[in-house]
Amino acid sequence: MKILLTGATGYIGKRLLPILVAQGHEIVCCVRDKNRFYCPKEFRKKIEVIEVDFLKSETLAAIPTDIDSAYYLIHSMSSSADNYDKLERISAENFVHAINKTAAKQVIYLSGIANDQSLSKHLSSRKKVEDVLQNGNFAITTLRAGIIVGSGSASFEIIRDLVNKLPIMITPKWLNTKCQPIAIPDVLEFLSKSLLNPVTYNQSFDIGGPDVLTYKEMLLGFAKAKKLKRWIYTVPIMTPKLSSYWLYFVTSTSYKLAAALVSSMKVEVVCRDNTINDLLNVKPMSYQHALSRALIKVDEDKVASSWKDSLISGRFNSNISKFIKVPKKNCYIDRRKKEIENRDFTIERIWSIGGETGWYYGDWLWNLRGFIDQLFGGVGSRRGRTNKHDIHAGDALDFWRVIYADKEKGKLVLYAEMKLPGEAWLEFKIINNTLYQSATFRPKGVWGKLYWYSVLPFHGFIFNGMLNKLIK
Repeated sequence: MKILLTGATGYIGKRLLPILVAQGHEIVCCVRDKNRFYCPKEFRKKIEVIEVDFLKSETLAAIPTDIDSAYYLIHSMSSSADNYDKLERISAENFVHAINKTAAKQVIYLSGIANDQSLSKHLSSRKKVEDVLQNGNFAITTLRAGIIVGSGSASFEIIRDLVNKLPIMITPKWLNTKCQPIAIPDVLEFLSKSLLNPVTYNQSFDIGGPDVLTYKEMLLGFAKAKKLKRWIYTVPIMTPKLSSYWLYFVTSTSYKLAAALVSSMKVEVVCRDNTINDLLNVKPMSYQHALSRALIKVDEDKVASSWKDSLISGRFNSNISKFIKVPKKNCYIDRRKKEIENRDFTIERIWSIGGETGWYYGDWLWNLRGFIDQLFGGVGSRRGRTNKHDIHAGDALDFWRVIYADKEKGKLVLYAEMKLPGEAWLEFKIINNTLYQSATFRPKGVWGKLYWYSVLPFHGFIFNGMLNKLIK
């Protein structure tokens, strides 16, 4: 079967793709930027990649007409745009218009549980998208999930940050709200088993695990899994804005995502029934089992995808291709080079930079810069990295975004997502046993120039020290 997969670079899409390939399907991956799409060599014969932006109707002609089914895995919850609900509706309308021109029999949509009479903006937007998709000339299957638990998921990362960092928590009262979490393997099983399955046509199903828990119980459950003692006290005085800032400063989430989550966490997300479990013969795992699996993946450095790698987790909102070529005109550049003793060793060091590994020299200054960025509403250095030794274009890396990564050529280009009076790149490349390291800054106005000269005294200390550590 020929399957159209939207959101192929997203948290769910990245994990669903290998499952569909293993089932023998031919997959057409819709991405806004091909430079962000990484495909393992063993999958390439089964995958076609097309550049499509569902907010731009002129790009939809790239969608082939001979597809059999499609997955709609697009959302803009933490987009920087305040009218993300309007953008989601336009995207869905354009999608329906395009799929109506194909031979697709079915569209599968992953939505959010929306059984409460009073919905958040986020959940209401998901429901409206579902209404739009029902107007298509195809059968629609809607799977509604609440909190998704898995390594790299936004919910898992927030819970992990809170429990690991705070032995005692003074929390908002919405931590007593009930939800029904579901493990990411179960979500993927529901998605794959619904494919071209007539019993799911023109129906919506709530999917969840066997446990109905409060958010407080979920935090304590994580603490139990990690064998940590934690005390949680809820107070009624935290406003939504204060709660959002609380999540933003303690966890690795962006403020936009924190605000959207706080709004949704006041709404109960509990399944109506579990009819689909019997229809598709799926037995969802418990919350504690889901946590155990996720923690093993993290410990073994086998996180397949992370919400942090989505462009909306930072300030970057453009095609990566525009930034691959590092500019020189009207830029300040700090260039350094050194002969390397062992090429493979140096490449492994470069490909492990950031996150838990750190920056090899002057880490306290890197952390200070991240903290200052966070105080001014930036991403800070809390995002870390998805994998300890693996990097692909589009990945988040502390307060950088990976623009280009070619391990064979020994070249890595990072673009700064911190708040700056200009634009910044950090580039590593190996040519003829010499490591070239360049920090490039393109200032915006007088403040940009003042910024460059204010940090210039630290460059010799930081960048020279880092260069030495990369080669020895």
